Amino acid sequence: MSHIEPDPHDHAPGDEPEESAGHWIRNSNLGLGFSVILTVAAFWAVGTHLIWAPAVPVALVVLAIAQMGVHLVFFLHVTTGPDNTNNVLALAFGVLVVFLIVAGSLWIMNNLNHNMMPMDPVHLMQMQP
Repeated sequence: MSHIEPDPHDHAPGDEPEESAGHWIRNSNLGLGFSVILTVAAFWAVGTHLIWAPAVPVALVVLAIAQMGVHLVFFLHVTTGPDNTNNVLALAFGVLVVFLIVAGSLWIMNNLNHNMMPMDPVHLMQMQP
């Protein structure tokens, strides 16, 4: 079996094999450009009437996920390379914890709302001094 050497120019956008300052500045500026474009697109999506009104929140969620991806790759340099396995696992665990906290809080608030005693206007009037 032959061993295939990896191509030194084959890498993810945030994975920096080179240590030259120009390479770092170019990738940072590219990430900044993508971030600005996504931010402007979010403001445009809210301010325009070209998008169907109920679809605006979906468009904002998609743009927010894209924005997170740009930040992870270009600024935090989180890639799926073999040396970043722990970073990806830590990120996945953090996302899981945040999801569990948000979903659990919504579940608890829904359960509390469902189990509250109904208040009719007669009882509200009697409670007032």
